Amino acid sequence: MKNSIYYFEENKPENTDILLDLVKEKALEKGIKNVVVASTRGDTGVKAAEVFKNSGIKIVVVTHQIRPPGPELLEENEKKMRALGVKIVTCTHAFGGVGSSLRALPPRQPGQPRPPVFSHAYVPPTGDLIANVLRLFSAGMKVCFEITLMAADAGAIPIGENVIAVGGQGRGADTAILIKSANTTSFFDLDAQEIIAKPIKKRLPRQ
Repeated sequence: MKNSIYYFEENKPENTDILLDLVKEKALEKGIKNVVVASTRGDTGVKAAEVFKNSGIKIVVVTHQIRPPGPELLEENEKKMRALGVKIVTCTHAFGGVGSSLRALPPRQPGQPRPPVFSHAYVPPTGDLIANVLRLFSAGMKVCFEITLMAADAGAIPIGENVIAVGGQGRGADTAILIKSANTTSFFDLDAQEIIAKPIKKRLPRQ
């Protein structure tokens, strides 16, 4: 079996449009019924809903969990997505959760370099370890795995069924995979079967 992967050479806004067209083509080819899309403010979610309109494929948008000062999802985008039949999932990040509250890193001042993650006497939470390994492929790859778990936990997608997950690094989307879904508590039941697209280079960590 031969397959192709689309690689993005640069981080550009138009990557999202290219990626969604690739995802639609793959979904129709493979008979995928659900596409899970990460979207913080909702811009990418609206684009996905419009691309897949009348396709018979359901779009599930996973947003950031709500933290002060409030939701990051824009109300206007939420209304557009709901009008187009999109399911919206807002819940605790699968790789964060209570473990993220145990991070022993001190707060940084503006311009101060990030301290070493694996400092002495610090064992990172399991979710952090998993997330950082997936970021070796791309930040969007980590997002794809995480939103699949979150959507499954919320009951927005069937468990044990192939879906396509779409993520990115920052604004927009640049990574997509075909993956068999699972709950967070059954993490190793996930089965990433195909990489549809990803950036050539991973995003370097912020300093």
